[in-house]
Amino acid sequence: MSSFWQGKRVFMTGHTGFKGAWMCLVLERLGATVTGYALEPETEGMFNACGVKDRIDRHIVADIRDLELLRAAVVDCQPDVIIHMAAQALVLDSYDDPVGTFDTNVMGTLKVLEAARALTQPCAVISVTTDKVYENPEQIYPFQERDRLGTGDPYSTSKAGAELVTACWRKNFFAGTDIRVAAVRAGNVIGGGDWAKNRLVPDCMRSFVEGRPVPIRNPNAVRPWQHVLDPLNGYLTVAEFLMSSGFSDAIDPSWNFGPDAGDDASVATMAQRAAQIWGQGASIEMADVTNAPHEAGLLRLDSTKARLELRWQPIWGSDDAVAQTVEWYRTWNMGEDMTAFSFTQIDNHLHAAGWAIAA
Repeated sequence: MSSFWQGKRVFMTGHTGFKGAWMCLVLERLGATVTGYALEPETEGMFNACGVKDRIDRHIVADIRDLELLRAAVVDCQPDVIIHMAAQALVLDSYDDPVGTFDTNVMGTLKVLEAARALTQPCAVISVTTDKVYENPEQIYPFQERDRLGTGDPYSTSKAGAELVTACWRKNFFAGTDIRVAAVRAGNVIGGGDWAKNRLVPDCMRSFVEGRPVPIRNPNAVRPWQHVLDPLNGYLTVAEFLMSSGFSDAIDPSWNFGPDAGDDASVATMAQRAAQIWGQGASIEMADVTNAPHEAGLLRLDSTKARLELRWQPIWGSDDAVAQTVEWYRTWNMGEDMTAFSFTQIDNHLHAAGWAIAA
């Protein structure tokens, strides 16, 4: 079991978000210290539900587009690892604010990478993008890392742009240095503490708690669903790999993290599973999608490269992912201690994945 993270300094952007808050708790369990840099969190959500602000070394409320402030914070932290998660991450919101989406996702990523140039010690930089960066003809074949990046909705296109910026900085500014950079692409992530609008699981949980049917926009759309802890495990594995003696600039610095082949599922199937597990008062209905913005109908992800190069594999399949997620919201709805409950889920996952939990 690796003890790589014990005592490591981590600078994380977007730590107030859903995935970022989970990552803070995971890193605490692994013995790392975290400096978080992000906008204020939403009132609801994982960050506040689990008191993450008081569990990390430093909590900085700031915008990643402020280069001078960002650079000063990175230099002050002297991180061993930078995990860049800050983003405008909602497809439908990207139609409402395309300029802001590109500014945050493309220029924000550029400025994180530029801030890393001020470091003089070895550091792994993990740029978190999405499975939606690929040019998507909606074919049956799952995307591999070598497939073409493309344009689609403003969110997806902005994240493809972030990937190009990451590759540019890696090639022109970090090659041959001790700053090692990679991009990581996850599937559709679910888990407790996500209250974002226009996402399937949060929409389901809000409706189930209120005892009303959840409206389903695209019931036949297929996605690579996974519990949030599985890709986070992958991101940490990449960081450790980058800092290992076996890393080479010649290695393709991007990895997909998705479910097992054949474990993807339609929106309707996932909603029905969630309703069945929740039980009484849970139901679904078809939403009116007249004039709704375009969303891809089919998206699959191939994680073979991560399995072969990193020995990574998902711990929880889609059935387990839904069950763990629904149980989190059910426990929250009962007014229980969500920090303790979240750590139980984290510990179970870390043990299964073979990580060394700090004392």
